[in-house]
Amino acid sequence: MSQNSKIAVLVISCLQGGGAERVVLTLGQGFYELGYKVHIVRFKPLVEYKLNPNLNYHLLRYKPYKLILGETRRNKIFSRALDSYISNNIGKPDIILSNLERADSVLSHSKLDNIIYVIHNTLSLSNQFEQVKNRDKLKTQLIDIYSKHPCVCVSHGVKEDFIANIGKVSSITAIHNPIDRDYIQRMAETFVPEYHNYIIHVGSFKRAKRHDVLLKAYAQTDQSMPLLLLGQGKYKKEMERLAVELNIQDKVVFLGFQDNPFPFIKHAQFKILTSDWEGFALVIAESLALGTPVISTDCPSGPSELLPEDNLMPMNDIDAIADKLKQAMTDPQQFDAPFDEALLPVGIAQKYLEFAKDVF
Repeated sequence: MSQNSKIAVLVISCLQGGGAERVVLTLGQGFYELGYKVHIVRFKPLVEYKLNPNLNYHLLRYKPYKLILGETRRNKIFSRALDSYISNNIGKPDIILSNLERADSVLSHSKLDNIIYVIHNTLSLSNQFEQVKNRDKLKTQLIDIYSKHPCVCVSHGVKEDFIANIGKVSSITAIHNPIDRDYIQRMAETFVPEYHNYIIHVGSFKRAKRHDVLLKAYAQTDQSMPLLLLGQGKYKKEMERLAVELNIQDKVVFLGFQDNPFPFIKHAQFKILTSDWEGFALVIAESLALGTPVISTDCPSGPSELLPEDNLMPMNDIDAIADKLKQAMTDPQQFDAPFDEALLPVGIAQKYLEFAKDVF
């Protein structure tokens, strides 16, 4: 790599198992292939992914700063430390991408140039706008953060939600998440799962993923295909209890977080997603890269931008989801869908650079 390489910095709280974390590593590879020296800066030591050797990794711990009273004051002070760290240890970045709420809050106080927020979630849903009592205060806080730098939303649905609820407070565009098809296909060949003729769901056990709906719908089928659940999270134990209540515990396999889920996806008969919302639905695009059929709830946002209409199901409709499950269990291939090559990392990284050129 040339000493004169341009610099891309991607900032995220941690590299613990999650879709945004995987996107950061994949997008970093895209910038690397375009000739950039790529730096990943995180605030927590946690790492659950195999780290791409082409990228450079930095840890600036946020935890000691939690002793500082007041979140705004804390983030301002930490932001000064982050600016200093980047300037002294990385250099002058040509582009800085902030990922997820912690990084966004910190970088809203940054004095560095060329910062772009990457909006991974539908903010109105992830922040529960319809339920919070101090909704106006929350919106004001979000506007204060996201008016500071341009924004890239990971789907058109995320962009529409952002503008409808936050407003067009800065320059904004939609760029889909990158999918490293070659890497995914290579990782999918590293082993063959011991399970056969199964359905797979990949996702953290959190409210948005609606594992409860999935299990209740699956219980209405003949369970002729076992259901494999990959992921971890706060609702995992609750879902294990629900499987017992539904008397499907012998057919549902809880496999926990897998740093390489791709062999499981490749060998599945089909993939299912029952979310109430997504940012981009990364696992759908990854499944399509492996030729695995997918059925999904038509949730905001992402699935309808990746799948044909026939592959979609209404949200939180257990009967409709059970019917689609039965169809897929009878003939999975009817839900095949093509992979969009525009999602490859170099093309997506190039779109970020084109947006940056327009706004900086």
